[in-house]
Amino acid sequence: MYSVRGLTRTYRIGPDEIHALRGVDLDLEAGELIALLGPSGSGKSTLLNLLGGLDRPDAGQIVFRGGDLARLDDRALALYRRRHVGFVFQSYNLLPSLTARENVELACDAAERPMAAADALDVVGLRSRMDQFPGQMSGGEQQRVAVARAISKRPDILLCDEPTGAVDSRTGVQVLEIIERCSRELGALTVIVTHNTAIAAIAERVLLLAGGNIAEAPPSSPRRNAREISW
Repeated sequence: MYSVRGLTRTYRIGPDEIHALRGVDLDLEAGELIALLGPSGSGKSTLLNLLGGLDRPDAGQIVFRGGDLARLDDRALALYRRRHVGFVFQSYNLLPSLTARENVELACDAAERPMAAADALDVVGLRSRMDQFPGQMSGGEQQRVAVARAISKRPDILLCDEPTGAVDSRTGVQVLEIIERCSRELGALTVIVTHNTAIAAIAERVLLLAGGNIAEAPPSSPRRNAREISW
């Protein structure tokens, strides 16, 4: 699905240069569940944002189904995100003035073949709360709304940036179970950014980022589901 070659991204903060990615090469296949593991500042979120079309590289290629995302203009990148990508962020990014259903409907309106908002919320166990506002929900419930919003588009790619970082371990297991199931049922390439090595045990592949460089970790044996991991 993706062929990434020579991917470089540098940020400038005053006189300093931060080399987030240094010539990363990577291949990702449809339907894979991948953990992107590394310490804070290792370039994980940068790579996720580049795959999702939220940022542009300084150099290199991100070839998605034969087309290079690095060469697309802003309008084409927006269309790529609309058609193909579902995002789950650590901070939820829900609009507080909208109900859970209305937050999900925003994503549905931008999609080509969406599921009904109520059905997406049913997948994450929140159909009964769909007319509640984010401020009336727990952090875990808000994150589940964020997952429902992402999957409502029926995306080809599901990109999750620290999806359990703002919730407790019990809720984190619930969120991971939902992401696992949605990934499997949608057949979506799913990339989970995390610094938690326990979470990496649910992945089919684990990619390690450090100092802007990437390597593939040896496969864990056996692979675990979300309920089996120790936090």
